[in-house]
Amino acid sequence: MAVIKASRGAFGSALFFSWIINILMLTSSLFVLQVYDRVIPSSSVPTLIALSLIVFILYLHYGVLDFVRSRILVRLGRRVEEILRHRIFDAVAFLALRKQNNTGGQPVQDLGTIRQFLGGQGSIAFMDMPFVPIFLLVCFLLHWMLGVVALVSAAVIFVLAILTERAMRGPVAQADITLGKANLMTEEARRNAEALHSLGMKGAMRKQWIRMQHEALDLQTRANDSGSRYTMLSKVFRMVAQSGMLAVGAYLAIKHEISGGSIIASSIIMGRALAPIEQAVGTWQQFLSFRKAYERLNRVLDAVPPDPERMKLPDPKGILEVDNLLVLLPNSDKPILQGISFKVSPGQGLGIIGPTGAGKSTLARAIVGLVQVTRGSVRLDGATPDQRDDDERGKLIGYLPQDIQIFDGTVAQNISRFSDAPDPAKIVEAATLANIHDFIMRLPHGYDTPLNEGGSRLSVGQRQRVALARALFGDPVLFVMDEPNSNLDADGEVALDRAIRSSMKRGAAIVVVAHRPSALQAMDHLLVLTNGTMAAIGTRDEIMKKVMGAPQGGQTNPNTGQQKQQPQTITAASGSFQTTEPSKRN
Repeated sequence: MAVIKASRGAFGSALFFSWIINILMLTSSLFVLQVYDRVIPSSSVPTLIALSLIVFILYLHYGVLDFVRSRILVRLGRRVEEILRHRIFDAVAFLALRKQNNTGGQPVQDLGTIRQFLGGQGSIAFMDMPFVPIFLLVCFLLHWMLGVVALVSAAVIFVLAILTERAMRGPVAQADITLGKANLMTEEARRNAEALHSLGMKGAMRKQWIRMQHEALDLQTRANDSGSRYTMLSKVFRMVAQSGMLAVGAYLAIKHEISGGSIIASSIIMGRALAPIEQAVGTWQQFLSFRKAYERLNRVLDAVPPDPERMKLPDPKGILEVDNLLVLLPNSDKPILQGISFKVSPGQGLGIIGPTGAGKSTLARAIVGLVQVTRGSVRLDGATPDQRDDDERGKLIGYLPQDIQIFDGTVAQNISRFSDAPDPAKIVEAATLANIHDFIMRLPHGYDTPLNEGGSRLSVGQRQRVALARALFGDPVLFVMDEPNSNLDADGEVALDRAIRSSMKRGAAIVVVAHRPSALQAMDHLLVLTNGTMAAIGTRDEIMKKVMGAPQGGQTNPNTGQQKQQPQTITAASGSFQTTEPSKRN
């Protein structure tokens, strides 16, 4: 991962401190050696005091350096997370938009796993590993037999570490996959709680979720049991090796091949040589999680490269051009849209109609850059969506989708698109134009009233008006509205028509996808889609007369003298649909 390579300076500093720390770890063994071989035979108290003072100073340096190394590693993990945080957020949002990978929030969790490992004991164990040969060499310097015992002990514990990895690799990987699916199911259940309860699906979904959780727990238990078995063997062998080193040292001392101090010193040195390996075995689960998280993040970041730097383009006037548009489903040869071409100039409005499944919503999403275009182009003042930064392009567009999305924040934040320093007058202006200002003022804290995710404290129609105000905020040059009146009452439809006409008068280009004709009153032209192709396009009056085959007005109410809208059936080539009901998703 490039960010870790970019942090090699911090890694180098940590390794440098590790080198000094491991050298200082020889202090205790050398102190024992000097006490047994020099102080006790000479009965020299001044020598003992001098050695103790030196050892105290060295221990103090060891503690300070170990503290500094820990701080470096903690900040290294934090730096990696801070550098990658924005890319991970963008990647998760992009993959969710394209529906290319059911990652959910896993990359965010993986980033936390990497940070914790880099700043924890696991990374320290692996940093100390390269210094094991130094301690083994010291054992060989004391006596070759002591070196052999230490080397064999280190090799056995290293083999146990490899066996631990092999035993845990498969179950841990399968457990991660299963837990990921269970987490996605949990998120889906939370998002679709109404359907879950109202359709009696809760029990069935709960059974599937419990089954996945149980499977993941079984796999994790199996992995932990395997790891614990080898960890136990490693600890037992460590004690056996420690005692074996003392026994061999005692034998060599009896044979007068080493001194009495070398017995204790060799035991301490071998213990230090085995410590990183044993610690690595103990933290192997963390290392496996780190490695899996690293691999998953690499795949996600490779699939979603960083946005390139783009030259700032001049503000557009609002000329929308769609040229020979073709959109295909992923892994399919069947087009959702094909041969779509039209132009909407500033101050003009285009209504898009057609039967359910004709591709109307897909066309709306392609216009705002949410759908990947297979062939052809969508241009705003000559620029395709990828020629502008996502946030820059988004500020130019007022988009009102079928599925209204309210975020966890205040009313003002939702309307202002969570701008850092929005103009309060612009927020009120947008809310007033959407005919929701009076309602907002009656809320407990007005525009500062917090809204939960999904806007649960608002009705469906109120959520649609808040979303309409959000689309109007900032005077965008292009409006794209998908079934904007599906949940609006009569007053709401009047407000919608007023907002559309006001935006057109201001010079914005308008595209409205609708089943109900009341949302199309202000449109200059209509486009009829059938099976993803253009069945007809022309002025509103021409299409209403020639294609739709329905009267534009209604029967007059004898009591009020006003026209009463009648249920109308709009027919377009291969299908028909009722205009009095909200549409379904295309």
